[in-house]
Amino acid sequence: MKKPLIPIIIVLVVVVIGSFGWTTFAPGPYDDFAQCLEENDVTFYGAFWCENCDAQKQLFSKSAKKLPYVECSPASGQGQLQVCQDAGIEAYPTWEFADGSRESGVQSLEVLAERSGCVLP
Repeated sequence: MKKPLIPIIIVLVVVVIGSFGWTTFAPGPYDDFAQCLEENDVTFYGAFWCENCDAQKQLFSKSAKKLPYVECSPASGQGQLQVCQDAGIEAYPTWEFADGSRESGVQSLEVLAERSGCVLP
C-alpha cells in the first residue's frame, strides 16, 4: 500500500516546486514598460521608508524591480544620500524625465507613459 503513495507524493512535490519556480521567475506585467522608462532617461527617486514610494512600486507589481530607481535614504532613514542632494530632490517619490522636468507624488502608469513616450502593455 505504501509503494503507490510514494510516486504520488513525489509528483505532487515536483508540481508544487515547479509552479512556485515559474511564478518566481516569470516576467512581470510591466517589465517592458519599466525598461522603456530607463531607456528614455526617466528616473524614479524614492526612499525605502516612503509609503507613497511603496504605493508607486505596487502599481508596477513584479516589474518594480526593473524600475530606474534611485534610493535617496541612507540605511538609518535619516537625511538624504548625496546623489539625491545633488539632484535637488525635495519630495518622494519624484520622477525626473529626459527633458529635466519633474513630477512629485505617486504618478499613474498612464501619466508616466504620456510623459516618457513609452507604451503601456
